[in-house]
Amino acid sequence: MGEPRIVPRAEHALSRKLIDPEALKVLYRLNQASYTAYLVGGSVRDLLLGRKPKDFDIGTSAQPYEVKKFFRNCWIIGRRFRLAHVRFGDKTIEVATFRRQVSAEEAAADSPLQTLAPPESDVAAPELDDARDRLIHRDNTFGTPEQDAFRRDFTINALFYDIETFSIIDYTGGLDDLQRGIVRCIGVPEERFQEDPVRMMRAVAMAARLNFTIDPPIEVAIASHRSDIARSAPARLIEEFYKLLRSGAAERAFRMLAEHKLLEPIAEELQAHAGDALWQSLAALDAYRSGHESAPDTLTNPILLGSLLMPVPPAARAVTHPPRWSEDLKKEPRISLGLLPLARRDIERLRQILGLQRRLLDAKLAARAKRALTHKGIFREALTWLEIHGQAPEAVAEWRAFIDHSTAHPAEQGEGEAEGEHPRRRRRRRRGRRRPPPSSPPS
Repeated sequence: MGEPRIVPRAEHALSRKLIDPEALKVLYRLNQASYTAYLVGGSVRDLLLGRKPKDFDIGTSAQPYEVKKFFRNCWIIGRRFRLAHVRFGDKTIEVATFRRQVSAEEAAADSPLQTLAPPESDVAAPELDDARDRLIHRDNTFGTPEQDAFRRDFTINALFYDIETFSIIDYTGGLDDLQRGIVRCIGVPEERFQEDPVRMMRAVAMAARLNFTIDPPIEVAIASHRSDIARSAPARLIEEFYKLLRSGAAERAFRMLAEHKLLEPIAEELQAHAGDALWQSLAALDAYRSGHESAPDTLTNPILLGSLLMPVPPAARAVTHPPRWSEDLKKEPRISLGLLPLARRDIERLRQILGLQRRLLDAKLAARAKRALTHKGIFREALTWLEIHGQAPEAVAEWRAFIDHSTAHPAEQGEGEAEGEHPRRRRRRRRGRRRPPPSSPPS
């Protein structure tokens, strides 16, 4: 560690006008309370590259519950990595306290693997390998901005923007790597990937999204340690897959994952069938995504999942596993693709989306039937699928025109305006027979 490179405002292109106004509110309030507060990570990287950041994350010297004191709209989340989320309506600004790198001894002492061997046993417990020793289970050891920069994964993610001086702070050489267009690890790649194997996927994803090259030592480390990614939590892996599919560079990212054989320890079926059909499906997904400034909410998990699964032969798409012994035996078996857990609701919704495609392509469908389809809860996703994978732009245009017309002329929806279509008659309610009044009782 040494002195950081500090780039004053006059020598860089990052302007406060480009920063989210809610993020600025958080930065200013923490700074006025005498805490150090920086814009950190991917948002600084993207702004310097002229890209629109997906999120604006903040690093600060304030601890999570100190942040909460300044914002009533703040929630503390996480256990492995405790964060403060400051919410402004639907928007969330993530605020993290500066942390330092946890040593291998601290990680081993905190690891739940220490309890695997019984305390009194004649059989010697097997020694934990270096990869398990380095695996980070908790990361709440606070530190300085410099320590925080060096505990991050890649140099281009370790840049800070100081709201007080409007300068860029670079401890790790990230500015040079941005200019060179290279993804480079902070520290030894083998050790960083053993701490968190998902970083191997992130290196590939970042290179694909930014069209950067990967530093050769990273490629060597991936070749040696790609099997370690199987130790990652399945829920984290499926979320990383969804991020890749929404990124707009899914085809390039999955090609690179296949080239580095990173798909194999996660889902052998995807690695085995990584070919033209998959690339065409992902290219269609990227083409749809390129028409939007940010990931649209129409790219739901079922559509992303279908774009990945449909090119794979049916026999290899999804594997159903019986419940483990520790689970309730009355529960239904879980569905997964390799290590990737697939939500049953997403699979069912994908089936409904595909089942509606034939009717969406029916040119003879009457107006009343079309209106009925538009009222189905699955219609919007089904039309998005048709637009991405249907290869029927005329049909999509007709549906868009029909929806626009129906919205502009709601009074016509019940009039049967289609040729040869008659409005449905309202059935008359049958009147019941009038009962005679009850006779008076005899006196």
